[in-house]
Amino acid sequence: MTTASAPATPTLPDPVPLTGGGGLTAAQGTALTVGAVLGTGVISLPALAAEAAGPASLLAWLALILLSVPLAATFAALGSRHPDGGGVSTYARRAFGTRAATVVGWCFYTAIPLGAPPAAGFAGAYVADALGGGRTTQLVTTGALIVTVTVLNWYGVRVSGRVQLAIAALLALLLLLATAVSLPHASAAHLTPFAPHGWTAIGSAAALLVWAFAGWEAVTSLSADYAHPARDIPRATAAAVGVVAVLYLGVAVATITVLGPGAGPAPLSDLLALGLGEGARPATAVVAVLLSLGAMNAYFAGGARLGAALGRDGALPAWLGRGSSAGEVPRRSLAVVSGGSLVCLTVVAATGIAVESALLLVTGAFTLVYVVGTAAAVRLLPRGTWVHRGAVLSLVATTALLVLTGTHLAAAALVSLGALAWCRFTAAGRGAPDPA
Repeated sequence: MTTASAPATPTLPDPVPLTGGGGLTAAQGTALTVGAVLGTGVISLPALAAEAAGPASLLAWLALILLSVPLAATFAALGSRHPDGGGVSTYARRAFGTRAATVVGWCFYTAIPLGAPPAAGFAGAYVADALGGGRTTQLVTTGALIVTVTVLNWYGVRVSGRVQLAIAALLALLLLLATAVSLPHASAAHLTPFAPHGWTAIGSAAALLVWAFAGWEAVTSLSADYAHPARDIPRATAAAVGVVAVLYLGVAVATITVLGPGAGPAPLSDLLALGLGEGARPATAVVAVLLSLGAMNAYFAGGARLGAALGRDGALPAWLGRGSSAGEVPRRSLAVVSGGSLVCLTVVAATGIAVESALLLVTGAFTLVYVVGTAAAVRLLPRGTWVHRGAVLSLVATTALLVLTGTHLAAAALVSLGALAWCRFTAAGRGAPDPA
């Protein structure tokens, strides 16, 4: 993806800014990052992983948590050194040139409206299960969540960041409560046999869990909105890694030691019912809504900022660039993200296809974003440092994931062709200056 205009050697990074243009605090950044990573998979994935590998699935959880550390550190290092609303697109521009930046920017930006209905649809399914109404309730809940995150972000990242902090605190409390009240019912007997399907099944479990750890790249577009990017981005990322690790491992351990091999498809609901009684089952719907709301809020905030940066840089129509500066609200870009999400939801409702059907279309796009982002980190981060070594490890891991994605890259390939065509016929492909 390197262009002829890209430098033969990486340019020296700009001095790390001591202050940014926004008011995002480390605590709010932690909440946004936790929300982006901690998705609705925590409700069902522990049982699916246990079904694939038995108690040995705990090793898959632990391995992915450990792999998340260098990946999260890589994006934190890039964000603190190059804070800009373009996020991964900006890093690609610095490392490889305009075409790579446009491709990765388009892939990320178009994936958010496609992914919003499935993300909200998971929560809608739990609400429908609790309240009744079937598909109608699911679709109404999905639309309500899209509108809610749009309203939150319409007033800027300071407002959405405060709300996200409250969501993250409540969500952590509910997940910790489910773990704590169920653990008195744990049995060591459920840990044997430890690997009933063989040790190779751990790999199958890990493949199921990969997307439980996606999201570290989502908040890179908010890097310039931190009041002190160089100080607060690493702090927020480190705190988010710790929170995600505790919550994921807690639910996974409880699922295996408490529920054993008979865990149902929604173990979180079973854990709450076991610890607090059957009346606690509807609380799972609340957890699902909070998980979806947190993830969508983070992606909408970062996506809106990305779209404005792409408009500013000539990678999208210039009118989208309004609100691209730190501290401003990119309402035009947010309207595109929200409107695209509602259009996708309308298509789902009109055709009768499953709300989750677009999920695989998003998979390839996000995988490509990870590969380009980590490749840019390998080129931009100072060699010989631990963050550079982590970037190399992350690039190897994400490249392997790209290969495993296979045919799901088709949609990302079409978007990439559109981005390259845009570069071919606009100023974006003729050496547009680096805004940073």
